[in-house]
Amino acid sequence: MKRQPKKTATTREAITVDPRFAPVVAAFARDKRVSQKRMFSSHNVLNVDGKIFAMLVKDKIVVKLPRQRVDELVDERKGGYFDPGHGRLMKEWIAVEAGESTGSTSPLKPITS
Repeated sequence: MKRQPKKTATTREAITVDPRFAPVVAAFARDKRVSQKRMFSSHNVLNVDGKIFAMLVKDKIVVKLPRQRVDELVDERKGGYFDPGHGRLMKEWIAVEAGESTGSTSPLKPITS
């Protein structure tokens, strides 16, 4: 008896995306280098060349940016350093409340322009 191939999502449309993360996914929809992967049972993760750069974690959108930009955004109280749960803050990752505006003051603006 032949084994059936494992079914996997091959398009972004086939993957369920949290509506709060959908604008981030849409911003990179045309970039062929960007892919959406599953991590910790969530499809709300974007990566390029196998490296994660944006994800939805515990109701926060987490984005990798240059450390100087993250410091600026934290100083402006636009978000906070990302804590993955072990108590050590990630200085090149900003965490903002999911659902925040994606206007000109958004931390996502530098990576989507």
